[in-house]
Amino acid sequence: MIEFVPDIPRWRQVAEVIRQRIKDGTYPPRTRVPSVLQLTEEFGIASMTAHKVHRALRAEGLIYTEPGMGSFVSRDLA
Repeated sequence: MIEFVPDIPRWRQVAEVIRQRIKDGTYPPRTRVPSVLQLTEEFGIASMTAHKVHRALRAEGLIYTEPGMGSFVSRDLA
C-alpha cells in the first residue's frame, strides 16, 4: 500500500504508480497489469476507484483490455 496525498485523487495516485511500473519495465509490453480486484487489494481502494485507474490508463493508450482475458500493457510504447 502507498501513503496517499490528501489533495490528489486516489485514482490519479494509483494510476501514477502503474504508469511508473510500465515505464520502469515492471510490466513490459503485452504483459498483464493488475486487475481491478488486485488494485483494490494492493492499494486498499474501492473498486470504482480501481475502475477509474484502468479507464485513465486506457485513455492514455498505456493499456488495452481483452474481454474475458484482462488488461495488458500496450505494444507500442517506444
